[in-house]
Amino acid sequence: MTPVATTERLMMLPSDQDASGRTFDETEIAYVTEALKSGTLTTTKGKFGKMLEQKFAEKFGAKYAYACTSGSAAIHIAVATVNPNPGDEIITTSITDMGALTPLMYRGVVPVFAEVDPKTLNVTAETIAAKISDRTKAIIVTHLFGNPCIMEPIMELAKQHNLPVIEDSAQTFLAKVGDKYAGTIGDIGCFSLQQGKHMTVGEGGMVVTNDEKIARHMFLYINKAWGYGDANADHYFMALNYRISELQAAAALGQLEKLEECVANRQKTAAMFEQLLAGIDGIETPVIADNATHVYWKYCLTVDDTKIEGGSPALANLLKEKNIFSAPRYIVKPAFMCQVFQEKNTLGDSQFPFNLAREGAVDYEMANYPLTEKALHDVLVLPWNEKYTEEHVRYIADNVRIAASKLRK
Repeated sequence: MTPVATTERLMMLPSDQDASGRTFDETEIAYVTEALKSGTLTTTKGKFGKMLEQKFAEKFGAKYAYACTSGSAAIHIAVATVNPNPGDEIITTSITDMGALTPLMYRGVVPVFAEVDPKTLNVTAETIAAKISDRTKAIIVTHLFGNPCIMEPIMELAKQHNLPVIEDSAQTFLAKVGDKYAGTIGDIGCFSLQQGKHMTVGEGGMVVTNDEKIARHMFLYINKAWGYGDANADHYFMALNYRISELQAAAALGQLEKLEECVANRQKTAAMFEQLLAGIDGIETPVIADNATHVYWKYCLTVDDTKIEGGSPALANLLKEKNIFSAPRYIVKPAFMCQVFQEKNTLGDSQFPFNLAREGAVDYEMANYPLTEKALHDVLVLPWNEKYTEEHVRYIADNVRIAASKLRK
């Protein structure tokens, strides 16, 4: 494709933070209105929560799906289902949101961070294997930006060590690895319905599994461990209330009905964008496994600062002048460099669960993660959503090309 000169005027891009980049319409309004008119807003008695869970499971090819209050809640539910003892370890990625880490600490788990592939920012079987110890209780695999991890060797590794795999698919709705959807390959899949995700109700989450025993525990954990429907129901263990309301479920059901179209639109415009960026020296587009599909929660570029002066931050500054608001270096620093980890600010002054960690487990220093440092140094995260048109894509591509030319060494 030949770039079109669309850079002389400023364009306002659709944003996933408001209606311009979201798919809300009369579908969600009708469902939410019906829920309100029913007067039943608890999913324990209403119909929309059950419909959402059934249709979500069907869409993703999972036997069981349950709605919850957030993506963080989904991780908490998954970790609780693994049922670690205080001081146990769960391996996770060095590049993730804090909301995927605090549930571990609340369960008394010591997060152990695996390195990432600098090109994809995803963990690999090799980086996970380097972190397995006799205290490892589970593996959390995070599919970043809509690009799935290479799952087959990860699942083989997990099987060798008899470790359950939790997939954090908050950013990866309907991405495929082979003939399965990300989130349904491991033992438990976790999804987020937060504002900027492929489908949203502002805040919310989903957990899926194909294992009946796991499903039972997840259902109970969402419901304060109360055995709804049991002959002699009781609160069987310590758990929280992570239920969503019928209003959220109704809106999510409308979003689910549009999910395939949403993903297809993102993939179509991303393919166009990749073609438009071809041949820009110092700029690389996403690396995707041969048997996987990318669903583009965001669009990530790798910027080589030996060829582009100032690297991703400099490129981002020039794009910002054109109303293209990107995130150079994504989260800038991995979560383990944040104060909560560096100072062990958890429960009172106990430093729990870090006070239970084995020697060497809490290696929370950048010097120990050169691949992570490289990945964050090079990445530029561009906004992406289902409302992008060819005009929007050409506008971004033209400005990336012009900015790269200005910064060429």
